[in-house]
This record gives sequence, C-alpha cells and structure tokens, in this order.
Amino acid sequence: MEMDMDMDMNTGTAPRALATEAVHAGRDDLARQGLHAPPIDLSTTYPSYDSRGEAARIDAFAATGSEPDGPPVYGRLGNPTVARFETALARLEGTEAAVAFASGMAALSAALLVRASMGLRHVVAVRPLYGCSDHLLTAGLLGSEVTWTDPAGIADALRPDTGLVMVESPANPTLAEVDLRAVAHACGSVPLLVDNTFATPVLQRPAEQGARLVLHSATKYLGGHGDVLAGVIACDEEFAGRLRQVRFATGGVLHPLAGYLLLRGLSTLPVRVRAASATAAELARRLAADPRVARVHYPRIGGAMVSFEVHGDPHEVIAGVRLITPAVSLGSVDTLIQHPASISHRIVDADDRRDAGVSDRLLRMSVGLEDVEDLWRDLDRSLPGARGCADMRLRRVGATSHSAPALSN
Repeated sequence: MEMDMDMDMNTGTAPRALATEAVHAGRDDLARQGLHAPPIDLSTTYPSYDSRGEAARIDAFAATGSEPDGPPVYGRLGNPTVARFETALARLEGTEAAVAFASGMAALSAALLVRASMGLRHVVAVRPLYGCSDHLLTAGLLGSEVTWTDPAGIADALRPDTGLVMVESPANPTLAEVDLRAVAHACGSVPLLVDNTFATPVLQRPAEQGARLVLHSATKYLGGHGDVLAGVIACDEEFAGRLRQVRFATGGVLHPLAGYLLLRGLSTLPVRVRAASATAAELARRLAADPRVARVHYPRIGGAMVSFEVHGDPHEVIAGVRLITPAVSLGSVDTLIQHPASISHRIVDADDRRDAGVSDRLLRMSVGLEDVEDLWRDLDRSLPGARGCADMRLRRVGATSHSAPALSN
C-alpha cells in the first residue's frame, strides 16, 4: 500500500507519492547548492560576530522552542544534518514538524516531561507496549502516573490531570491493533501519542486519524540497517517547540552522523517495508499451517513483523536458527528473532505481561530482505517437534480490540 502525500501547506506544491517523498524530502535544496548527497555537519559550535543577534535568537528559542533563524548556534540547540531528517520524517508522517532524539526512549521521555511541566502527569495507556515504555510509565521514573485500560475504557480513564493517552498499533510484540480514529475521538482534548514504529508511515499515518504525537524508535525501520540508535516524534509545531526545549535542557540530542544515516534510510523505507512485508505474510501463512506452531499473530495492515507461539520450547528455536539472527531490536535488512518474555518485555511484571497476551511461548520475528525459501528452511529445522495439535488458524489481529481475539483467515 502506498499513500499519496497531502498538498504541502507551506509551499503549495502538488502532492507527491510517499516513495517520492522518501527519496527527496529533506534534500530539496541540494541541487541548488551543487550537491547530490546531503552533507554531514559535525560541528558542535558555530562562530558568530553578532552576539546581540545570537542573544535575540536564544531568547526566541527560550520563549517558543522554535528553530532559530539564521546560522546554527550550538549542537544542543539544533544541527543542520539532523534537521534534514526531521523535515523528511514530518513530510512522510504528514505533520508540521518532527523532533529527533538520541533514542526512542529519550523521545518518549521528552513527551512525558513536556506534559509534566504543565502539571499533567497522568497517562492513560493501552497494553501491550514496548517493554521499556511500559516500565517507564509503570515505575513512574519521571513522576508520571499511569492508568492501564483497554481501548473501550479510555474515555472513562481520563482525569483533569491526564497529559497523554498512549497506544502502540500494531503493538509490540503481539501485533494487536486498535482503531486509531476511535481512540483519538475518545481522547477528547487530551493528546494521543501513537507508537508507529512497527507500521511506519508506509502502512499508516496516525496523524491523519487524529493522533497529535507520532513516536518512532528510529533505530528500527527508519534507519533500517541496524547501525543507528535514534528516536523521533512527529507532531504539530507548537508541541515540537516544547520538545526542542526539553531536548536542549536534558541533552538527549541526536548525533549528526545518526541523522545522516536516518535520512539515507528513509530513501529506501517504502521499498524495504513492501518487500519484507510480502515475505512476512508468506511466512505467517506457512507457520499457521505447521502443526508445531500453536498460533500466529499477523496484523491486518500487514507489515514485516510476525509473532508466533510454539507447542514446544521456544528457546529451542532461538538456539537453533542459523540464518536468522537471535537478537533484540527489529526493522533491519536481516531477519531477527527473539523471545519477548526473556528480553524485550522481561522488565514488565509477569502477570501484566501475560494479561497483555505476551505468553511465555511467544516468539517475535522481524522479517528482513532475505529470500523467503531460505528463511523458511531455517525456521523449519529450528521449530521444536509437534506436541499436540491446537487451533492452527492464522490469527489476524482484530483492529478494534487490544486483546485481539483469534479470527479465522
């Protein structure tokens, strides 16, 4: 699926397809400068003989968090290479702005701090979330308080001090989906933050469905090659200004080289997501028909993530793969597999984990760009022997239920 981009509200230019934006957004000025590849600006500081002008720009940033006009001032205020990535990601997500951070968790932390600074420390959230996001909210490490609910209970869970509603769709690791438009409506005036890491803007753009904040662990599909750690939030300019102020104050800045790698990663994002999704769908089909597999989770919108539960010991699969890499993270060009209950969601209380559908037999696989037959051979020889025949139906995750009851294919 390829989305057309909306009319550029700032320039009035004709809409461009997502694949075209992925290649050109953030790079539109290069040819005029006689450049083809975007430059990497590694400066931490920038000379200026106009100290009065610098003072005025710093005052403006302190007031609104807007990006300073004119030449850069200091790396913690902003970087030209990182700004190119932010511009591109905002274009792909269909938002006014985007703010990049050193990691996805730094980005989420900044969003929580923005709302907490306004006295809005309460968060309403839907499980499952990425394990560290769950832990950050549950432990109250930033002074936040969380109410966990299902999507139908969001409106009733809101309080006067609710600062955010947070969902992840498809969710990590069960791939459960929620109706984002319905959730946004239930939020009322409270900002909805959607973790869009698994879907990417190739498969969905939450801002079009009412989300005010769109979070990415850019480490994953946006970078796409397992060699950059980053986070980003796409949002309106008002919220972006507050995020920049938190980034400046806390120092969770993205390194310019990471910004360059992310911009390069975006150029192939649609191609990579489409190719990996086709392979993932085929592997999900084969796994669903295999008597050694108890259940397969695969989202309705597609994507490159597949989760499945085995009848036997899931640790045998982790130990047995040779082509597939047993490792945390996801979204790389190579296929990765991990056991969430042992790693990505280990930090979540065991009962909460199981209540959210993260069973001890669940495996999460991020499908890469290898040939489907090679991947299947590796899985086939790694799956533990059949131990009974439970329901073999492919579980396509329901779009309106966070607990995602199994449906016939």
